[in-house]
Amino acid sequence: MKYIIEHMDEEMYDWCVIEYRHISNTVGKDNLIITNVKKGADKIKTFCTVHSESIAELGIEKKKICVLDMDAKQELKTEDRNKFDYFVFGGILGDNPPQKRTQKLIQKLGKPETRNLGKKQMSTDGAILAAKMILEDGKKLEQIKIEAITIKTGKDEEVTLPCCYVIQDGKPSIAPGLVKLLKRKKVF
Repeated sequence: MKYIIEHMDEEMYDWCVIEYRHISNTVGKDNLIITNVKKGADKIKTFCTVHSESIAELGIEKKKICVLDMDAKQELKTEDRNKFDYFVFGGILGDNPPQKRTQKLIQKLGKPETRNLGKKQMSTDGAILAAKMILEDGKKLEQIKIEAITIKTGKDEEVTLPCCYVIQDGKPSIAPGLVKLLKRKKVF
């Protein structure tokens, strides 16, 4: 089973590298493919397979692909691991409100089957962790705690991040180093 991220930005931002490394640690280097990387492949190639082409240009059979999309009618189930070889994530972490970039990817792929992970916008690493828990660990979506998180940015300041994270053992599964980067750059 392979997890594919269709990189939706022109640049390879520091936060992307941090999240992609976290995803690689979650699913394994050999199971992570990042496509559509126009710049910065050297920043991530040590922990995943990188393609400059879009997934739509790689010649993967449509019937083997499942695109995760908030607007999909069907929820991802453990049984889907027997139906698909590739689970595609793209445009999941974007603007708030979401820009619906995944819809464009679905059109480019010739309308493959889609599944959702609920209606909450999740970080990419959070979405892949939730999908892995369902596909590989046999969990049901309702058994996975997914919620927005608030982080302290200063002595008397805090911000709620615009996307949700999987909560494990009472803590959000957020990429190591991401909060520190966000605080340093003051980008939320």
